[in-house]
Amino acid sequence: MLKLVCEWCSSSKVKSISDSVFWELPDGTRAIEISETPTLSCPDCSMIYQTEAIIKEIEDQLFLIDCQQIGKVIPYEELMKIPRLLKRNYFDFSS
Repeated sequence: MLKLVCEWCSSSKVKSISDSVFWELPDGTRAIEISETPTLSCPDCSMIYQTEAIIKEIEDQLFLIDCQQIGKVIPYEELMKIPRLLKRNYFDFSS
């Protein structure tokens, strides 16, 4: 099992939790709340954050779905289950 380390202070006490995050839609028309998002919480530095992998998953999903069908609040798992209009983000050249 991979040991979690806080990206901010390098503490080994970081814990995996679920939390709400607020995200601006790719078209900039509004922001939504994504509840129950996989999140890391560090008791030593008080940072609460998402990993780069979770951030990329959310951004790719929001870019590839019809965001008009999303209400003001959506659970993370439900967001990830929305069918994509494209198979992948063809504008992401990072990988």
